[in-house]
Amino acid sequence: MQGGGALGAYQAGVYEALADSPWQPDWIAGISIGAINAALIAGNAPGARVAALRDFWESVTGHPGHMRHKMGLSRFFPEPREAGAVSALLFGQPGFFEPRPTFAWLASPLPESIYDTSALKATLERLIDFDLINDGPIRLSLGAVEIKTGNFEYFENRPRHGKPATRIRAEHVMASGALPPGFPSVEIDGRHYWDGGLVSNTPLQYVLDTDPRIDRLAFEVDVFAARGPVPTTLPEALEREKDIRYSSRTRAGVDGFKRLHDLRVAIGELWAMLPEAARESPEGRRFHELGCISSIDVVELVYRPKQQQGQSKDYAFGRDTMRERWAEGFANAGEVLRLAPWEAPFPPGLGLRRSDPLNPNKIPDEDA
Repeated sequence: MQGGGALGAYQAGVYEALADSPWQPDWIAGISIGAINAALIAGNAPGARVAALRDFWESVTGHPGHMRHKMGLSRFFPEPREAGAVSALLFGQPGFFEPRPTFAWLASPLPESIYDTSALKATLERLIDFDLINDGPIRLSLGAVEIKTGNFEYFENRPRHGKPATRIRAEHVMASGALPPGFPSVEIDGRHYWDGGLVSNTPLQYVLDTDPRIDRLAFEVDVFAARGPVPTTLPEALEREKDIRYSSRTRAGVDGFKRLHDLRVAIGELWAMLPEAARESPEGRRFHELGCISSIDVVELVYRPKQQQGQSKDYAFGRDTMRERWAEGFANAGEVLRLAPWEAPFPPGLGLRRSDPLNPNKIPDEDA
C-alpha cells in the first residue's frame, strides 16, 4: 500500500472487498497512510478489520471544529474536495493532526513541523491491538527513513536476514507517515525517522526482493497512477507531477525485478536438465543457488478517478470525498476479484507476471 494521505481511503475500500474473498493477506507492507491502513488490518481480528478501518476514516474526516463553518469555506470553495483540502490545511483533522499554535512560531527555536500529530498516537492505540500485530498471523512491514543516514528502513514484526523482529508500536506506524515539513519526525530508540515516501512511496519492491523463491500473489494498491495523460492546464500539470513523483517509478523497479526473476527461473529450469554429476559439482551447486522455480503474480489496483482531483487531492480529507474513494476502491477490487487474472495458467519460462486488469489504456504485451 502506497503513501498518499487522504487517498488512502481507496485502499480501505479495496481491503473491504478482499475481506470477503478467499484471498486473505498473510503479509501487508505499507508506507505512510498505507502503513496506517496496514496496521489497522493486521492489528484487528478478521471480522473487525473493516470496522476498524471505517472507524479511523470516519473519525479523521470529521469536521475539525466550528471555525470551518463560521469562515464559510464552502462559499469560496464550492467544490467539496477543495473545501476539504483547505480545511485540512487551516485546521487539521480530528484524531490525526492539528496546526501548532501561533505562539509556537514566535518562540526560538522554531518548531520542526507545521502540524502536531500527538492525536494520531491516541487514535492508533484506540483502534489497533499491537499485541495482535506482534504475535498474530500477519506479517507487517512499515517503511520509514532514518534521518541521520538517509537510509530506507523497514520495521517488521518478523525476524529477517538475521535481524530480530521489531516489536511494533504506534510510534513505528507514525514514523512511516511523518512527512516533513508538515509532520514532525518520530523518535524510536534514540533514532529519528521521517516518512518512507521520501525515498520510495511504494513498498512493492521490498516485498518482491524479500524471499523471492516463494510462490506468491501480491496485490499492489497504488493511489498515485504512474501512467496518465499529458496535461494541458496548470492544475492538470500540478496533479500529474505529483502522480509521477509519488508513484516512485514502481514500474521501472518491478520491470528490473522481473528481468532478474525470469533469469532465475531460466537458470532453475536449466539446472534441472543437467546430469546428476553436473548438478553435484561445485559449479552445479552454485548454479542451483542462483536459480529458482517460483511464480510471482503482481496484480495492480490503481486509483484512477474519472474526474480531475487536483494537486491537493492527498490532503482533501472531506468525508464525502473519503466515501467516494472508499466506494471506488471497493468496486475496483470486486471487479479484479471477478476477473482473477492470477487464476490463468502461468506462462512457461516466466518468473513474474504482472497484470493491470482495470487499465483502459494498457499497451498490449507491455509487461510481457
